[in-house]
Amino acid sequence: MEEEEEKNEKLSMVILSGDMDKIMGAFIIATGAVAFDMDVTMFFTFWGLRALQKKKHTGESFFGKILGLLNPGGIDSLAPSKYAFGGLGNWMFKKMMKKHNVTPLHELLQNAIDLGVNIVPCQMSMDVMEIKKEDLVDGIGEPVGVGTFIAEARESQITLFV
Repeated sequence: MEEEEEKNEKLSMVILSGDMDKIMGAFIIATGAVAFDMDVTMFFTFWGLRALQKKKHTGESFFGKILGLLNPGGIDSLAPSKYAFGGLGNWMFKKMMKKHNVTPLHELLQNAIDLGVNIVPCQMSMDVMEIKKEDLVDGIGEPVGVGTFIAEARESQITLFV
């Protein structure tokens, strides 16, 4: 009789926010779960996609170009959810984080990729916001629909919404 292969526990996360502190928390939780031998899927949708975008303008239609101009993306340009102060908050938090040896966001993203976190962008959000796959950072999964994420989350022991 063959032994049944033991499956890792799973963590599934929906990343809706594009706020620096929420993205940071999501990556810390995801990499922490990997350290506990969990399989992790992070589903990035709407404003959460900003963390996966290369720093560039996107969009093809008039409205898409306006959105791309207002929302150029780039993980290092994300603002905190409070005390953004027109960009000053981002600068201030980066200084404070560096002083306390906190890993910068772009390194947290790369660590997650390197550790095998399944990072997937939402295809519908990409379509609505006119973001193409080539506008996203390298090393992440192919865009998927919500059904794919639901199937993954259904098997998870932990599901989080950030």
